[in-house]
Amino acid sequence: MACLGNEDETCGGPDRLDMYQFGSGLSSSSSSTAAPTSQSTTQSTNQPPDQPPDQSTTQPGQSTSQSTTQTPDQSTTQTGQSTSQSTTQTPDQSTTQTGQSTSQSTTQTPDQSTTQTGQSTSQSTTQTPDQSTTQTGQSTSQSTSQSTSQSTTQPEQSTSQSTTQSTSQSTTQPGQSTSQTPTQSTSTPVSSSSVPVPTDWGYKGCWIDNVNGRIMANQLPDDPNMTIESCVTQCLNIGYSVAGMQYAYQCFCDDFLRQGATQAPDSDCNTNCAGNANEKCGGGNRDSVYSSVQGPVTVYPVPVVQTGGLTGSFEYAGCYHDDAQQRALPYFMTLPNNTANNCIAQCAVFGYNAGGVEYGNECYCGDLRDIQSAGLGPAPETDCATACAGNVTAICGGARRLSLYTWSGPALTTWNYASGNAAGAYQFLIGGVVVPLVTQAARNGKVTFMEKAGTGAINTTGAYELDLAQLNNFTGAWRPMHVKTDIFCSASVTLPDKVGRQLNVGGWSLDSTFGVRLYWPDGSPGVWGKNDWQENYQVLRLQKGRWYPSAMIMANGSVVVIGGEQGSNGAPQPNLEILPHVGGAVDLPWLLRTDPNNLYPFLAVLPSGGIFVQYYNEALIMDEKTFDVITQLPNTPAAVDRPDGGRTYPLEGTMMLLPQIAPYTDPLGVLICGGSTPFQGFALDNCITITPDVPNANWTIERMPSVRVVVCMTALPDGTYLILNGGQQGFAGFGLAQYPNLNAVLYDPTKPLGNRMTVMANTTVPRLYHSEAILLNDGRVLVSGSDPLDDRFGEEYRVEVFVPPYLMGNPTRPVVSFTSANTDWTHGNTYTFTSDSAVSKVAIMGVGGSTHGNSMGQRTLFPAFSCAGAGTCTITAPPGPHICPPGWYQVFVFNTAGTPAMAQWVRIGGDPSDTGSWPANLPNDFLVPGSG
Repeated sequence: MACLGNEDETCGGPDRLDMYQFGSGLSSSSSSTAAPTSQSTTQSTNQPPDQPPDQSTTQPGQSTSQSTTQTPDQSTTQTGQSTSQSTTQTPDQSTTQTGQSTSQSTTQTPDQSTTQTGQSTSQSTTQTPDQSTTQTGQSTSQSTSQSTSQSTTQPEQSTSQSTTQSTSQSTTQPGQSTSQTPTQSTSTPVSSSSVPVPTDWGYKGCWIDNVNGRIMANQLPDDPNMTIESCVTQCLNIGYSVAGMQYAYQCFCDDFLRQGATQAPDSDCNTNCAGNANEKCGGGNRDSVYSSVQGPVTVYPVPVVQTGGLTGSFEYAGCYHDDAQQRALPYFMTLPNNTANNCIAQCAVFGYNAGGVEYGNECYCGDLRDIQSAGLGPAPETDCATACAGNVTAICGGARRLSLYTWSGPALTTWNYASGNAAGAYQFLIGGVVVPLVTQAARNGKVTFMEKAGTGAINTTGAYELDLAQLNNFTGAWRPMHVKTDIFCSASVTLPDKVGRQLNVGGWSLDSTFGVRLYWPDGSPGVWGKNDWQENYQVLRLQKGRWYPSAMIMANGSVVVIGGEQGSNGAPQPNLEILPHVGGAVDLPWLLRTDPNNLYPFLAVLPSGGIFVQYYNEALIMDEKTFDVITQLPNTPAAVDRPDGGRTYPLEGTMMLLPQIAPYTDPLGVLICGGSTPFQGFALDNCITITPDVPNANWTIERMPSVRVVVCMTALPDGTYLILNGGQQGFAGFGLAQYPNLNAVLYDPTKPLGNRMTVMANTTVPRLYHSEAILLNDGRVLVSGSDPLDDRFGEEYRVEVFVPPYLMGNPTRPVVSFTSANTDWTHGNTYTFTSDSAVSKVAIMGVGGSTHGNSMGQRTLFPAFSCAGAGTCTITAPPGPHICPPGWYQVFVFNTAGTPAMAQWVRIGGDPSDTGSWPANLPNDFLVPGSG
């Protein structure tokens, strides 16, 4: 077999050795090159980082080179040696050969150790960091002949003193911060430095590798044609300033040296480059180092675990086992700047009380219970020895080893667990006739249900009105209504006209996507009305076809319709339009850029005058007149390990506006809960809040007790928020979500952050894709829907109510009366009502159309009020349309026991855009209530 360094020579073969013996002719060899006859008395030694130069060891009686390589518990003692034994090893075994005269070649595996006394051969073994032996010797070398295959690059002088030592000694103690001062070392160039490397690159010496770990972090693929030039060029091309060649064909790159690297004699780097036998490319665990950095190469000390200066109340818990099949902590991210603090700071922000770093650049977050569930315990501290990607002087775990940190301060998140009446209750209300896509409370005290076509019973009419006064009369409870096109994935709001018409826009495909549908609620509780949905897409239609749009009543009383797709799973519709029609559609590039994860965007009128929009994982404020972006808000956080998670369809979460309280000087808050991540569909376990009008506003994260996607939320009149429905994995869409979340959670914004959520009652009814939740006039929450259309979960016709704690135990309701003249309010004016009991609170609740987690029109306000004698009270209406957009609201009055009266519907702000006269001059398909 041809020799690596000279193809004209042979170097044994499989299970065959070319043998040479001192003082004899060539024996048992097919090599055509005569054995060298040189003599050498040079002892080359390698000194580890933790042994200063004056502690070097010189062994007596040696006349040839001895290189010591040991396994952790094996040592080699050699005395009186006169010839050299060369060890053929794998790349991680070190062999140093200098000035040899004859050679006996022996193959040895790393775990074999030989103790020899008075022999004529030397043995090369490999040392671990804590058993490294450094030897420095001096001798006079006289060489008369040397084999080409064992050539060594050395300074051209006959008398050589080779001493390896660090220019400075750096000691790092455990518990220190990870900021370290690197050492620097210089080297006298050798003949290898004359190779044509790129400009500004120069030779920096021969360096010992793998004593405490690799001294350069980035190893390129082995190259059978490697030269000094090729390795340097590759490192340069990928942005590194230091290159190292090792063992003929291995190339390493970095910007400095790590692990307390120390220099070896230049003669230790004696292996011919695989691609050029005239160049030297390191040796076994020896790097020929080149760098573009002028001056000494930077050397960082051996890393230590960080135990001080940690984020918050985190403490170091030790080195722990990890398992790729059962992770100790479930949330994983790769951080290019990974350190203990960078990792655990992320964990803390998302509410996790345990964090760990692993294998340099890996960060894991979770809870202590995750570690206990995984059944993984502590590992030896020495197992965690990998330097952090963001700080080479600190340890970040190891291979399948976690440097674990745990929170020791006050709990980051505390969930309350209610029981009895405090937990509320789910109750069955009535069996349904359709599975609704949209539910909406109406001014007549009833609830409209709208269904998608094609998946329900064959004889349904597309829409129904539920009369809550006839629950004991199934036929009387459900009044059939009719639509002409498919409302699948449309949007609904209540108009500010004087009768509170309901508007539904968009739909499934073709003409349905242009649909504009209007319903004028009539009748009364217990009495059917006569009006039906009005629709004629040939004469009244959207400018752009829309599937999955959102709609909102603006401060001027107009309706903005935004986004969606051109049809079922079609091209995006990245624009908005105004109803009644004003101008053309306005393009919104940010919707085009984030398609398709921005459907059913969340909208809100802001007190500052702008419009808040949250779409996919972004949010902004746009001008209410030009619709230009005023402020691009920070991206919405999702999962600690998945910033690409989103909150809008199909990664469906839910949004509410937090209460506005008189005198309305506090900024409006936005609450968004749940969502999912693309591709894998990992449901999110948190809610996020922001006050968009505050300069430099940012999001706050609060963990939920469980994960949720396709989730609903309803604002309650006591100022709390009920989170319910949804699944624990997946996305919105047919058959795409699973593991129903049967638990309700109550969010109370008056409590401290991290302590706002209470686990409430459970239901037995799974509600996934296409479920809804709306506030009823009696203060209960109507819960409906779910049609995932798969074999696991059927079409859900049952209708439930959730009874909040304030109605548990059959409390006595207050009786409140408003005169008919006091139900049409002007912003800022005062209005009177009477109550049979003392009043503790008044709430004004915006009426929302619920679909796909989006409650279009929801708003909660607590106005100023006062009461004086004989149960007469006065309410002051909110001051303007940016605090309280024009429209219809439910007004709830609470007694001192915290029980609400039945809601009174009032209109606030009139009808400034005259929606009551729209659509004008059309056929009898449309009845209009007129202005006012």
